[in-house]
Amino acid sequence: MLPTVLPLGAFILCQAAVGSKNSKRLGPNNRSLLIFDYCVIGGGIVGLATAMELLKRRPGANLVLLEKEDRLAQHQTGHNSGVIHSGIYYAPGSLKAELCRRGALATKSFCDEHGISYEVCGKMLVATNAVEAERMNLLAERAKKNHIDVEPLSADELMRREPNIVGVGALFVKSTGIVDYRKVAEAMGQVICSRGGKIEVGINVDLIQERSAEVIVAAGEQRWTSKRLVVCAGLQSDRLARIAGCKIDHQIVPFRGEYYRLPVKKSDIVRHLIYPIPDPNLPFLGIHLTRTIDGGVTVGPNAVLGFAREGYPKFSFSLKDVCEFVAFAGFWKTIGVNLKSGVMEMRNSLLKRGYLEECRKYCPSLELEDLTPEKAGIRAQAVLRDGTLVHDFLFVQTERMLHVCNAPSPAATSAISIGEVIADKCGSID
Repeated sequence: MLPTVLPLGAFILCQAAVGSKNSKRLGPNNRSLLIFDYCVIGGGIVGLATAMELLKRRPGANLVLLEKEDRLAQHQTGHNSGVIHSGIYYAPGSLKAELCRRGALATKSFCDEHGISYEVCGKMLVATNAVEAERMNLLAERAKKNHIDVEPLSADELMRREPNIVGVGALFVKSTGIVDYRKVAEAMGQVICSRGGKIEVGINVDLIQERSAEVIVAAGEQRWTSKRLVVCAGLQSDRLARIAGCKIDHQIVPFRGEYYRLPVKKSDIVRHLIYPIPDPNLPFLGIHLTRTIDGGVTVGPNAVLGFAREGYPKFSFSLKDVCEFVAFAGFWKTIGVNLKSGVMEMRNSLLKRGYLEECRKYCPSLELEDLTPEKAGIRAQAVLRDGTLVHDFLFVQTERMLHVCNAPSPAATSAISIGEVIADKCGSID
């Protein structure tokens, strides 16, 4: 039987779309008789945005999106902080900065169009000492070059706006917002189906074969034939690139981002998002207080090595995943360079009091009992063989395939603009 089509609200649209143009409804034995114009693997927000953009540019194209899980947005998209980022951290003129700026505007516009709730609450970058104050000034200069509106705040003004936060100063980033990216992803799925695309879930691709005129994709006995293939597989992106025969020099190493949620009685502890000033010597941003669109406040994330690519409960372990990164030379080189910070992150993961101390640097009123369990996220971090952490986009492209091997944070914010870049790279259908 045919796999279920999601989201459920778009089921009728998806089934009707199969009859568009020269396609027809397919059973398990004749699906491969139809040659799709595009096949997209990955039902996270980047894959969805890509499919949506391809159908926007080429109305009437036959497109199928394949997702491994039984619903969309089950991994990085559904386990992130829900922040619509401004792009303040990124090098002026870089693709990452530009895509974030454009993507934030596009995300808000998409939410307006589809009735999705979001809030532009703003973000405070808080400096807690003189060293961080100097870094804050450099960030203010970077913000100007990136055309991001920021407001420097004194310690007194910070205290006036955020009575529970302490620091020697802060930068107020006005454009930062919050949203539920699962709802954004579901709406994108509906748009894809309304434009004639098809979404199939529960499809665990195990074969990709590129030919001169087409690409064959298979999952067990099920097969799809497409003129163009785009793979946006996140945590599984390197594995699918290897299945497709691509020569790659990196591996995905999972990093867990562990969060806590504050009790309801402390949901008004902050009015904005509260972020630390990032340390340029560390690979991740650090622990912050994040308001959520459902009215709560989360604390986190830290960044600890994950022992399972898709294992969200604490102490999850996959022998396959661990053996794979332990056998990769780049992993050991990365660990060597970041050993001190890695040990500290692991300590704070095991000992909640250490995690609390990181929070209390700028929110001293928090107590140990305030940190209640919250779902974790797992970041698909591409690591090169020489140990370099990839912080930019990494694409592998052949004549008929495009593999998105690294879509760096903030990929959710930037997804719509990333989809535009990927559509540019796909070229014409022939």
